[in-house]
Amino acid sequence: MNKININNNDLKLLNDMYGNSLDEELAKYDDNYPVQYIIGYVDFYGYKINVNKNVLIPRFETEGLVEKTDKLLNRYNLTNTNALDIGTGSGCISIVLKHLNPNLGIDALDISNDALKVAKNNAIENNVDINFINKDIREFTSNKKYGLVISNPPYVDYDEDVDVKTKYEPQNAIFADNNGLYYYDYILNNISKMLDDKFILAFEIGYNQGDYLKELASKIFIDSNIIVEQDLYGRQRYLFIIRA
Repeated sequence: MNKININNNDLKLLNDMYGNSLDEELAKYDDNYPVQYIIGYVDFYGYKINVNKNVLIPRFETEGLVEKTDKLLNRYNLTNTNALDIGTGSGCISIVLKHLNPNLGIDALDISNDALKVAKNNAIENNVDINFINKDIREFTSNKKYGLVISNPPYVDYDEDVDVKTKYEPQNAIFADNNGLYYYDYILNNISKMLDDKFILAFEIGYNQGDYLKELASKIFIDSNIIVEQDLYGRQRYLFIIRA
């Protein structure tokens, strides 16, 4: 039990949840099972986000994406626009952005119906109105024009070394073809028809993908401001494409 870094409140919660089977749950941790799944939720940007094996566990890098995107929305006066969250998973990005910018009309897209069940429950518990759509981005069409498109898509190369704990998370939310670049290529090459005259595209990216994606974006979005920003560790982590 001492191997798990949890506070007394979390320990009490685990006892209430699992009772006599608590030892079995803690044994999972010794097999690298994510403690977030055992507890059942994470704190994301100050909001409780429920998680289970059907959704990727929200990480602090994604909190950075939300924080930076919120600042851009306010800087460019795009807080009253339609937004599209591609690959919403637990719904964490949409939920926080909706709290920070209540006038956003958010469509949150995910290929997994099981993930959307989690996301919908999180939206209800966090008292926000989000339109969840069970659709693959490659099959999604809309008559709306979006002023914000945001995504933390699968971006890890299949050959890349990853934390062993990720083996319990949905693999299609982690890995992607073409050295992890597949979904960026698809979105950047196909999203223009859904964009409003003024827009922000915001992505979490892999630490070694920024140069390629900045070059690709500059060819597609010729009149836009294209920015690659770093995470707290100084690694390339965010791509922003802005026309506003």
